[in-house]
Amino acid sequence: MSRLKTIYKDEIVDAMVKKFGYKNIMEVPKLEKIVINMGVGEAKENAKVLESAVKDMETITGQKAVITKAKHSIANFKIREGMPIGCKVTLRGERMYEFLDRLVNLALPRVRDFRGVNPNSFDGRGNYALGIKEQLIFPEIEYDKIDKIRGMDVIIVTTAKTDEEARELLRLFNMPFAK
Repeated sequence: MSRLKTIYKDEIVDAMVKKFGYKNIMEVPKLEKIVINMGVGEAKENAKVLESAVKDMETITGQKAVITKAKHSIANFKIREGMPIGCKVTLRGERMYEFLDRLVNLALPRVRDFRGVNPNSFDGRGNYALGIKEQLIFPEIEYDKIDKIRGMDVIIVTTAKTDEEARELLRLFNMPFAK
């Protein structure tokens, strides 16, 4: 069992019950999944670019990435429906807790001029979205082997009903929110 999951079971549940006054511990919000998405716009001209993005994503997450395809044709972007334009991974269970642990404790502190993540990036239903500008912040990526710096979106989906509950849950998981 990962370190974060063990902490969740003990300390986080107690702290959340104390702060929000839940009657039943099953009401306490928990992490449901983490979705990591990488849009690769250059994939329309060069299929090799998408392959390297998928390889980077699989190295970071330790799970097979799924290639995402365009839902609609957009003439201005020269995209046709069904064209591969990115990749994504959905993490649940042990891998989710491991990824969150590495993101919070290893990757985010390596961001240049890091002052914390935006505390207002919640969607109103208790989910948190975070943009990462470069995949180099993850220690699994070797600097010499990347062809291009790519960003990614990390969406943390929780069972929290409100943003305040979700913010407190992520704070207890040591998410470094900016003051």
